[in-house]
Amino acid sequence: MPAADADRVQYADVPGADELFTPEFLDYVTAACDRFAPAIADIRRKRDDMIRRAVRDGIRPTFPPSSEASSGDWSVPPLPAELTRPGIEISGPVSIANMAINALNPGADGERATGYLDDDEDSGGHRLQDTVQAAINRRDATLRTLRFHNPARGRTYEIQPGEMPFFMHRERGIHLDEADFTIDGAPIPATILSMGLTLACGGREQVRRGQGLYFYLPKVEVVEEARFYRQFLDFGRQTLGYPEDCVIRAIFLVESLPAVYIMDELLYELGEYAAGLNAARWDFKASVLEYVMSDPDQVWPDRFGVDIKTTDFMASIFRRLVAVCLRRGAVPIGGMATALPSRDDEINEIAGSSIRADKEWEAQQGFLRGWVAHIFHMKTAADPFKQLRSSGWEPSPDMYDPDNFPVDITVPDGSITTEGSRRNVRMLIEYVEGWLTGRGAKGIDSLEGQPGAHPALMEDLATGRISVAQTAQRIIHSVKDEDTGQVQDFALVKRLLREELEDIIERRAAAAPSDADSQRLLEEMLDRYRKAYKIALHWIKSYTEYDFRSLGSYTHADLEAIAEAEDAF
Repeated sequence: MPAADADRVQYADVPGADELFTPEFLDYVTAACDRFAPAIADIRRKRDDMIRRAVRDGIRPTFPPSSEASSGDWSVPPLPAELTRPGIEISGPVSIANMAINALNPGADGERATGYLDDDEDSGGHRLQDTVQAAINRRDATLRTLRFHNPARGRTYEIQPGEMPFFMHRERGIHLDEADFTIDGAPIPATILSMGLTLACGGREQVRRGQGLYFYLPKVEVVEEARFYRQFLDFGRQTLGYPEDCVIRAIFLVESLPAVYIMDELLYELGEYAAGLNAARWDFKASVLEYVMSDPDQVWPDRFGVDIKTTDFMASIFRRLVAVCLRRGAVPIGGMATALPSRDDEINEIAGSSIRADKEWEAQQGFLRGWVAHIFHMKTAADPFKQLRSSGWEPSPDMYDPDNFPVDITVPDGSITTEGSRRNVRMLIEYVEGWLTGRGAKGIDSLEGQPGAHPALMEDLATGRISVAQTAQRIIHSVKDEDTGQVQDFALVKRLLREELEDIIERRAAAAPSDADSQRLLEEMLDRYRKAYKIALHWIKSYTEYDFRSLGSYTHADLEAIAEAEDAF
């Protein structure tokens, strides 16, 4: 274990650590932790208190009293021109070099994305090695030296000439710690390490080249988080010697129920760094489910049918987000198109049609850009934003008034079915299997083997979270299938998990080549699926006890122990 500063700092020996964890960086991050760790602990207590009041006492978040932030006449500082460009941002784990390079390069039509959401959060592996590699890849991408060779495929990935998308760095959430990097024996808050590395490494290179340094701020729930980020960015600029004229801006992900009520306050408190708000769909749905989890009158239908466009209360909330941005001169960013390409043209046509309709709706609500998970669908996702804005369209006056779009949490329309529960648990097994390999995002077809054309979706921790939340909610309230009357209880959910595990194992075994190496890899994969089944049981059981701990907060040693233990139910 390397050590520095009188043995205060200890970190795991992961690739790239010694390159990045210089004495200068360790001094900086230690000072940052000393200064900001108490504030993060206070923020976590406030967040814990809010969810506890909701599930135990039925007291949900609401709007704070009127203030200068909510009722005053103010705007965010003028935005960098590139942040006002319509189009699409492509998302992916930046720690995986070939995926990062693909995201920065043009698609088949020769067009690049407008922005690149280079992610060290929910599509990342949430390990020290991922955060370190993310910092290295961000730096090397800025230098245009990022390169990856895949010997098995005989393919080399390199950044192609031309203007790259601007970077939107999404760092690890404030609710997480990094167990493999400790100061005085305590795990460092993951946000301090992740964002600190960006400021000290790739961010410096961007600023030296006159580029803007932009962040997405995830999982925000209380105003104090905006204050933390403002002060942390101030501290980093001063400590690391950033020039006075550097451009640093940030966009909040509105992906929690509490954040909906404080959108003005978040932008106001972030001050000179405020740039916009993002309507993050999947985590938002999961957050709503967590906050209504104990209410028997708030049980949701199958999540796959809950569409933002046709769910009135969600559409109203996201229109409110746009109104806040329009009123404050900020940028509203839409949600993710998750469909993945297929060898089947019919599936690609279905996916393309769905993405086009979704992005046309977002553009018409006033969103400037959205997100897409794969370069194949990039142009389809980008065109609605570009075409509407280039047509001379302008938001109507009523779109500027947040009061036109109330916040009223209701139950979405739709059916409660056992098949919906089955899709949730299959997704969980598939997702956790990928997590055990260090992947935070995985292409999953939760309808695999069933009739019809259905594209695989790029699932990440957010969709795992909502699948767990919905499964737990149904167990807590003994919900019945609306057609058959079948009770959604622990016994049924365990049976569904077992059946889906067996089906996955059978399909993977049948598809594997018979040579020795392939069979060895198959056995390793099947072992991960069996562990994923056990971990899914544990995750669901925790949620039924109102313990909404993120999968990202478990170390891999924790998960191995869960897989070795008795079934959680």
